[in-house]
Amino acid sequence: MCEHFTVNGYGVRMKLGINGMGRIGKLSLWHHLANKSFSELVVNVGRPVGKSLADLAHVVEHDSTYGRLSNFLYGYHGHDRSAIESMDESSGRMVINGIPVRFLRSHRNPREIGWRDHGVRLVVDCTGVFTDPTALADASGGSLRGHLDAGAEKVLLSAPFKIKTSGLSMPEDAVTTVLGINDEMYLPGRHSLISAASCTTTCLAYMMKPMLDHFGADRILSASMVTVHASTSSQVVLDAVPSAQASDLRKNRSVMNNMILTTTGAAKALRLVLPEMADIGMMAESVRVPISAGSLIILTLNLQSESRDAPINRTDINQVYQEAANGACAGHLAFSGEQNVSADMIGFPLAAATIEGTETHTRTAYTRVNLDRIPNLPPAVQEALASHTLEVPVTQAVVYGWYDNEMGSYANMLGKLTLHIADKIL
Repeated sequence: MCEHFTVNGYGVRMKLGINGMGRIGKLSLWHHLANKSFSELVVNVGRPVGKSLADLAHVVEHDSTYGRLSNFLYGYHGHDRSAIESMDESSGRMVINGIPVRFLRSHRNPREIGWRDHGVRLVVDCTGVFTDPTALADASGGSLRGHLDAGAEKVLLSAPFKIKTSGLSMPEDAVTTVLGINDEMYLPGRHSLISAASCTTTCLAYMMKPMLDHFGADRILSASMVTVHASTSSQVVLDAVPSAQASDLRKNRSVMNNMILTTTGAAKALRLVLPEMADIGMMAESVRVPISAGSLIILTLNLQSESRDAPINRTDINQVYQEAANGACAGHLAFSGEQNVSADMIGFPLAAATIEGTETHTRTAYTRVNLDRIPNLPPAVQEALASHTLEVPVTQAVVYGWYDNEMGSYANMLGKLTLHIADKIL
């Protein structure tokens, strides 16, 4: 079953390092400022921003998707107060919502950041650049292991691991985990590099886990998914000329004007957090759409029914998700009986996945299997059967799962995982 954690937002009194101020880095900062999870935050921007620290403060306090930080922290009454209480240009220090935040603006290479000097033991790397766990600490251009050389004890990556050198396997000190799904695989005494997978893998894991727990992997004949995904900063605003040796020309087409077919590694990453998926054939596709946040997974499952008279139906599927959302997966999985649109998912609910119960669909048909076409079937089996054709009841189920690929789903789950790892350090 999904493992349920109760997180005490005020329980960890240690510093946290955040590397990168992109979308996930900035929203992770917001998350920890709201929850006051750590005594101090040290954020490495890696370069000067604007003309002064005040310009960086403007970036921190305003967001085109989620509004102002003060409204995020204080609600409706946040419009008449600033979340940033003080700032010091020389030290790069601000006090935000009562939490000291120090911004570093000098080094982009993790090995040069100097976490040790700032008393940082846990770092969340949100750059999306350093994803290879096999790269050495002194690799040209920097690497994830550079954080360890700089003084960090644990590094949490806000992206999937990507081993760039063919033939290399995952290092023993690296693990991929999704909070509440496979936390037992994280061993504090062994693992220094932890991947939090991706927003899509996190949502998909919470869509698949209840199905696996209820039906079992042996009854799930196949699975496929399509993520209808909001745009990301890796795309271009207007059409651009591809770089040399570019193989996917669509990545250089305007994000504002197009739905763009692309790839996703969610199926591959899912096998790392749900090993049972290795025995289930799965395909994963992705379509980018021109919205700023709010994404959707369309999951299709082929399930073997066990009753001709009462096959698996939409009520059965929805009940599985409702029970998981109210029980073992509470706080990480939500079930909705409303008719939602993507904007409803922006910021809230704070869940890895929200099942759109009104759109769950099932259809059961009797698949005819010609035994003569099954390779390596023992002749004795064929002889024992009166017919060489079997009819197997197969239910195709389609399930829709919403997720906020930025704040509500991923940054929230990443923040909880960060605190969980911090608890293991202390």
